[in-house]
Amino acid sequence: MERYLEYRESLGYSIKAMDSLRRLDRYLVTKNVTTLKTLTPLFFLQMRTDLAINQNTINKVIYALRGFFQYLIRIEFCQYNPLAGIPRFKENNIIPFIFSDQETEHLLEAAWRQVRREKQTIFLKDMSCCLALQLLARCGLRISEPLRLKHKDFRADERTIYIRKTKFRKDRLIPIPVDVARHLSDYLSLRNTLLPTDNQNPYLLVSDPSKELHNQQVRNLFHQTVREIGLAQPKRVIGNTNISAPTPHSLRHSFAVNTLRRVKERGDSPQNALSVLAVYMGHKKYTYTIYYLKLIDADQRRNLVDFMTTYPSRL
Repeated sequence: MERYLEYRESLGYSIKAMDSLRRLDRYLVTKNVTTLKTLTPLFFLQMRTDLAINQNTINKVIYALRGFFQYLIRIEFCQYNPLAGIPRFKENNIIPFIFSDQETEHLLEAAWRQVRREKQTIFLKDMSCCLALQLLARCGLRISEPLRLKHKDFRADERTIYIRKTKFRKDRLIPIPVDVARHLSDYLSLRNTLLPTDNQNPYLLVSDPSKELHNQQVRNLFHQTVREIGLAQPKRVIGNTNISAPTPHSLRHSFAVNTLRRVKERGDSPQNALSVLAVYMGHKKYTYTIYYLKLIDADQRRNLVDFMTTYPSRL
């Protein structure tokens, strides 16, 4: 399994397959499996039944494990793929959460109000979290991308950031809005004033003088802020449709939807803008960007969810 993960990483894939391999590893221990002969299609059909997760996630697990066994065949560890014929569950439709432009503004304003000023380190950490949310909302970044930015990746004179080796090992240099560049510059000036000896931490956004910002710290601020502005809501399942709750990734999703809506409102062609948006967001193919465009705006989502909640029997 470790060799397989190293192989995938060398090809530029993320480590998402690790979660599926862990599920398999735990299941093998539970079933006391000791020989490869036990791993038959029937075994994996039973595993699929036993997994206490939703069907969409089960499909992802089976897909990942199928790829793992294809790798085992290539290295001649086994002769056939027991998951080759395992069918997919019918997946639920997904209605993603979309922030309107106004809701995005309210969220960012509320996030800045959460900044605590009691201690220098807490002040800088809270500012870092706010800036991470701002980069997600204003530039459509993935949550991991602002956390890995280094000092040298922000070019204040050009108002750009350089994002290194994220999904699919892609690098990209993107322009950022004026307000984002100004906030980053102000943050760095304040950081240099409060921590004049802070020369060892290469990260742009910091948790404390010696550590980078962590994913969970940003998520905590996001959910706290969403509750404050009254947009917190649980994930719901109605019929065969998953209605998503707001998550940090919703900011990236909303960025894509709202950007193309504004292009259309200007009278320009969203189709022509799609390839540019795909490059800006770091998608390998513009067809991946289309996945974000299930809805045209936040109002359409709200009306659709209201209808489904009021008339579930019609679905």
